[in-house]
Amino acid sequence: MNRIAIRNGHVVDPSSRVDGVRDLFIASGRIVALGEAPEGFTPEIEIEAAGRMVCPGLVDLSARLREPGHEQKATIASETRAAVSGGVTTVCCPPDTSPVIDTPAVAELVRHRAKQSGRAWVLTLGALTQGLEGEQLAEMAALKAEGCVGVSNAGRPIRNSEVLRRALEYAATYGLTVYLQPRDPWLGQSGFMHEGSVSTRLGLPGIPETSETVELARCLLLIEQTGVRAHFCRLSTARSVEMVADARARGLRVTADVAAHQLHLTEMDVAGFDPMFHVIPPLRTIRDRDALRAGVAEGVITAVCSDHQPHEPETKLAPFNGTLPGISALETLLPLTLRLVDEGAFDLGTALARVTRGPAEILGIETGTLTPGTRADLCVIDTEHAWRLEPDTLLSRGRNTPFRGWEFRGRVTHTLVQGRLVYELR
Repeated sequence: MNRIAIRNGHVVDPSSRVDGVRDLFIASGRIVALGEAPEGFTPEIEIEAAGRMVCPGLVDLSARLREPGHEQKATIASETRAAVSGGVTTVCCPPDTSPVIDTPAVAELVRHRAKQSGRAWVLTLGALTQGLEGEQLAEMAALKAEGCVGVSNAGRPIRNSEVLRRALEYAATYGLTVYLQPRDPWLGQSGFMHEGSVSTRLGLPGIPETSETVELARCLLLIEQTGVRAHFCRLSTARSVEMVADARARGLRVTADVAAHQLHLTEMDVAGFDPMFHVIPPLRTIRDRDALRAGVAEGVITAVCSDHQPHEPETKLAPFNGTLPGISALETLLPLTLRLVDEGAFDLGTALARVTRGPAEILGIETGTLTPGTRADLCVIDTEHAWRLEPDTLLSRGRNTPFRGWEFRGRVTHTLVQGRLVYELR
C-alpha cells in the first residue's frame, strides 16, 4: 500500500489536542508519524498542504444511501462519492432500506455494495424490531455478528411500551447501542412544520414540541430501568437538550446528535413555502436553534450529522404539504459546521470534534483521530477557498438542498480512506 507524506499542513486533531503545522506520514493504511518522518521512510506520494488544514475524516451518524430499494433516488456508489468530496470518510446507514436491514443477508448486501464502491466506509444499524413494525424483536445478535454497529427503529414508532422495554433489554444483553429518534407520531400526526405562531399564520398544520419531548421522556425512563446504552438522534428542541443533560448528569449512558441544518435554519425559513425546508423533525424556533448550538458547545450534544436524505426532483415539486421531507446534505455537513465557527457559535476544535471523534466514539470505532497507529482516514481542507453552493454542482444524486446560493469558506481538496487517496479537487 502507498506510503504518503502530507507536508506543511495545519494539523488539527481535537482528540489528541494537536493544533499546529506538522508533516504527516502514512504507510500500510495507517498514520505512522506526525512531525518527523520515521527512519527510512520514503514516500511514493507527497501532498503539499501549506496554507491548508489537515484533520480527521468526518464520521456521519446518519446518511440514507437509498440502496437497496430506492435506487431511483441514489445508490451507495453515488452517495459515497459525494461523501468523500465533502471530507466524510465514514457514513452510518439507518435500517429503513427496502428491504429493511433486519436480517444478516441485507446487512451483508449493503456491506458488499459499499466494498464495491471502494470509497467511504459504510456502517449499518440493524433493525430494532422486525420490519420496523414495532411488534416483534429483530434478531439483534445475528445482526451484530454481521457487523451492525447498533440497532434502531429509524424513527418508526413502537406503540407498545412493553415491546420497547423488551427491545432495550435485549439490546443491552448483547452490548448494542440503541439509536432512538424521539418522536410521538400521534402528536402532530397531520403536521408539516413546527406548531406555533408561524404555522398558524401560514395555515400549515403543526408538529408540537411535545411530539419529541413526550417520547424522549418515555425512552429515558425505560433506559434507566434497563441500563441500555442509548443514543438520541436528531434532537430539535431546547427542552430535549435540557432533558438529555439532566439524564447524563444522573449517570444514564445516553448521548445525542443534531442535524447540521437544525443549527442554522428555523421555522421562519418555511415562510416562503419552499419544500426544500420540509424536514422531520421540523425546523423549530430561534430559541430552539440557539439551545441546540449551546448543547453542541457544552458537550451535551457530542455529534453533528448530515441526516442526508437525497430525493429525485419530482418529490419536491408539489406544494409544501405534498412533498417528502429531507435534505441532500452530505456535501454541506463540513461547510455548515465551519460556518458556525465563523459565526462564533463555538471554536474550531469543538466543531471538528463533533463531526469526527464525537460520532466515532458513539459508534465505537477507532477512526476520527490522527493519532499515530490509527487508520489513515483524513481530509485536507483549503480553509480560504470561498465558494457558492449551486445544487447542480452536487455529486449526490439528490439536489434537494435549502442552501442554494449560500456562500461558504473552506473546501476539501483531498480525502484519504485507509491511506488511499479517494478524492482530489480538480
